[in-house]
Amino acid sequence: MTTIGYVCGFIGAGLTLASYTMKSMIPLRLVALAANVFFVAYGWLEAALPSLLLYSAMILINTKKAWDIRKLVRAIENAKSDAPMAEWLLPHMTRRQAKAGHTLWKKGDVSTEMVYLESGTLSLVEHQEQLAPGSLVGEIGLFAPDNRRTLTVVCATDCTLYSLTTDGMAQLYYQNPKLGYHLMRLVVARLLHDTEKARGFPSHENKQMGVF
Repeated sequence: MTTIGYVCGFIGAGLTLASYTMKSMIPLRLVALAANVFFVAYGWLEAALPSLLLYSAMILINTKKAWDIRKLVRAIENAKSDAPMAEWLLPHMTRRQAKAGHTLWKKGDVSTEMVYLESGTLSLVEHQEQLAPGSLVGEIGLFAPDNRRTLTVVCATDCTLYSLTTDGMAQLYYQNPKLGYHLMRLVVARLLHDTEKARGFPSHENKQMGVF
């Protein structure tokens, strides 16, 4: 005999399957959250304690995940075209310290991360150029066809850095494809900077520069 509890369980199962077909993270989390609610109802009505405890915990997890993703989306949507990327990207990066003389990467290394310089000075060895705090380093290398660095980056002084790995960037992009617009803006700014430098013109960009 079909009961209300079993109906809730079947609805929860259907919503769970539907969540696996979704590509956008916010709808996925919301549908998964709705599925958890129906499974909790099933566990309560059918006295299925394991299901009740499991999906009660999943409600908390999916609510937290949905809230985090929504905060990221709102931050990206509210970012102006000239807003520093660090304003919304830093919370998703890992902070670390690096001593003077430490080499972040060498020319030809595989690109595995991009780095934001909070304090200190970075040196672009081949260009004999210094990067000041506020610079973003390495984002182009993450998307280069051969995924290789074309410049060596060394800490000229003790530095405070924030890093984001290739996997971390892919996860953020999956959560909100609008991130691609902001990355494109950074890449274009870097290419313009390199073009001006090659022509001998002074660059107007002092911060948010990405290098390989």
